[in-house]
Amino acid sequence: MADIKKGLAGVIADTTEISKVNPETNSLLYRGYPVQELALTQPFEAVAHLLWHGDLPTDEQLADFRAKEREHRALPDAVQTVMDALPTTAHPMDVVRTAVSILGASDPQAEDASADLDKAFRLFAVLPAVVSYEQRRRNGQELVAPRDDLDYAANFLWMSFGEEADPVVVDAFNQSMVLYAEHSFNASTFTARVITSTLADLHSAVTGAVGALKGHLHGGANEAVMEVFHEVGSADRADAWMQTALDEKRKIMGFGHRVYKNGDSRVPTMRAALERLVEHYDRPDMLDIYNALERAMADRKPIKPNLDFPSGPAYALMGFDVPIFTPLFVAARVTGWTAHIIEQRANNALIRPLSEYVGPDERHVPGVDTAALPEDTSTIEETE
Repeated sequence: MADIKKGLAGVIADTTEISKVNPETNSLLYRGYPVQELALTQPFEAVAHLLWHGDLPTDEQLADFRAKEREHRALPDAVQTVMDALPTTAHPMDVVRTAVSILGASDPQAEDASADLDKAFRLFAVLPAVVSYEQRRRNGQELVAPRDDLDYAANFLWMSFGEEADPVVVDAFNQSMVLYAEHSFNASTFTARVITSTLADLHSAVTGAVGALKGHLHGGANEAVMEVFHEVGSADRADAWMQTALDEKRKIMGFGHRVYKNGDSRVPTMRAALERLVEHYDRPDMLDIYNALERAMADRKPIKPNLDFPSGPAYALMGFDVPIFTPLFVAARVTGWTAHIIEQRANNALIRPLSEYVGPDERHVPGVDTAALPEDTSTIEETE
């Protein structure tokens, strides 16, 4: 039997200039910059510019970027109409996936691959309107129009809740967007690159990536973390809960990572943001459960939290419904996805792996006279 790499574990499928995990420092790098440094110092708009253009913007470039982003924030009527036609019981990721398809179908440059960067920009700018409206729609609330006097993160929160967020909340939200923006050849990014490799359009690739991100083993993990928090209920129950979960061989969402072996480098930054939110909202119970679960796992296994573990309770404290957590991930990761789509298209090869067949040997339908079947009479001329 061939050497099967289940889940493509350890397989290097291509090269990329966009991101990597530096094993020497255990840092996730965006175009060479440690993500924790970016999260602490840069607005999300600057990080989007970095992922698409290869370097951080100058002050003038950032001002131009922000002005352009504000031009494309409003939710198109066609998208709102389709969203309103969907049941509020639908998972928000299904709604976001549908919205991306509508945006692609109505984009006049949909089939123009040379306009991928422009399409990526428009998608980046409008997704907060999609996600924030879904947060409100499912709660029976009206659409909130964007404001052009607020930066990306502050406007996102404004559209979601209809009030200006405290700077502590805006800062934590901005940091989460930066931390979630990119992570090399993860499942959803690889999905986007596979679709792009067929020469499909950018919106098709992003739609596929949204579908991949929905799963609990990928983006849906941040939702599953809050399900754990709700199930545990209080810090004094965490130890017993962890023991039972491990005895039952349950997968503990929010712990472990396929790439990081010494802990997720994004966690300290997001945990610090969570601590500030806990203080701001006076919710020490949330941090108590976090700490108790982390200790309970450490006492039993050398498995550390990943980014989803602090981001889940952080988004809950901000007021987002749990099913909206993964759409927030979409709004951040669309920058990384589209950077990879552009990179894939620039040096494309159809991604088409082989498989090892383990089914039945050749067999024939009863009663079929195989000798009477038509033969292939086509010929291929040999050329020197």
